[in-house]
Amino acid sequence: MLVHRLIERKRDGGRLDAGEWRTLVMQYTAGAVTDYQMSAFLMACFLRGLDRTETSALTDAMLNSGSRFDLASLGVPRVDKHSIGGVGDKVSIVLAPLVASLGIAVPMVSGRGLGHTGGTLDKLESIPGMRTNLSLAEARAQIEDLGCALMGQTDEIAPADRKLYALRDATSTVESIPLIASSIMSKKLAEDLTGLVIDIKRGSGAFLTSFEQEVALANEMIHLGEGHGCPVVAVVTAMDRPLGRACGHALEVEEAITALKGEGPADLMEVTLALGAEMLVLARVASDASAARTDLNAALSSGKALARFRKVVERQGGDPAVLDDTSRLPQAPARETYAARRAGFVSRVEPRAIGRGIIELGGGRKVMSDTIDAAVGFVIHVKPGDRVEAGQPLAVIHARDDAGIEAGRSVLDAAITIADEAEPPLKLVSHRISRNGVETL
Repeated sequence: MLVHRLIERKRDGGRLDAGEWRTLVMQYTAGAVTDYQMSAFLMACFLRGLDRTETSALTDAMLNSGSRFDLASLGVPRVDKHSIGGVGDKVSIVLAPLVASLGIAVPMVSGRGLGHTGGTLDKLESIPGMRTNLSLAEARAQIEDLGCALMGQTDEIAPADRKLYALRDATSTVESIPLIASSIMSKKLAEDLTGLVIDIKRGSGAFLTSFEQEVALANEMIHLGEGHGCPVVAVVTAMDRPLGRACGHALEVEEAITALKGEGPADLMEVTLALGAEMLVLARVASDASAARTDLNAALSSGKALARFRKVVERQGGDPAVLDDTSRLPQAPARETYAARRAGFVSRVEPRAIGRGIIELGGGRKVMSDTIDAAVGFVIHVKPGDRVEAGQPLAVIHARDDAGIEAGRSVLDAAITIADEAEPPLKLVSHRISRNGVETL
């Protein structure tokens, strides 16, 4: 196969057939196609797009580049959740053990940071000793015992997507509906799921910039799921401000632990319960969303969810004592409170600026080989619409040194705006999308 011919064809708006997608993905995974060639091809895909048949072919090619779970013999529903990126989004860390504690298998295969958003794996690995590179055999045994595994792709699960995922992050080709859909679904279909819930972010911090694009992405994944016998439901949630208060890997793990105790920030708890309810209904262990919420709240208040997370952390080599003493998580040496310079209303807390600011502090990757500083980030105490007074604390900067503190101030200067009045923020949980269409919540 002459790769440059495929690059030219896609550059000029042409399409590839299923065999060409399969061969291209196979050769890239084997190293016969170089990163620079695939970078050019991805940019052509980003600019020219893929039709639905091509998206299905790419998904299947990545899915078949590795091995899959075989979990049907467990005899329980197998449901997962995936978020389309976000700042402060630590829902997966809360949701997986919470839903697993109610008798559902959650084989959660997650990713690392992408663009301005943080990755679940990077967050989990801030727990001392926590290992996310489980083999399929290890993960299956853990799911059988605990109902849950929090893991990365490894070389067994969709290895082609693992390479492409990192390359897209480094080449600014993230925000493409076909590439997002095929990446997510190749991983999720490898989990042998009976249902999948997608959290699609809406607002200035989202990868997609319009509601029409969000609906298109949801419909693409619903179509891909149906083609493989996996029902998919999407929930649209707000990302015009960070979710929760903590933004940064260890800080978000600490907040997730608080949430597993039923004491997390109201917005984090609301999104978690909305997604969890969809998972329970898809699994047919709850008759409707109201009954599902009752079960989820009971698992939080009883301590079942936290106990399940403790077992998962311990099983994956992490220090379970962090659940009782979060000071055992990485701690930033330098901290400073950021205060309001004037009275007024918070009109903006820009998540994209916050996410990029974490990267500037060392908490994200500028290139694929960068090492992440898990301790740095921000804890933001205000939301759009809040009334504040001059001198009122708005956030706390967590940095490595004085230079990081100074950089953090600049980030918050750009991210947080106080004005004489403020428009109301987006509704936190606004729409549900299924094979039956779009429902306003």
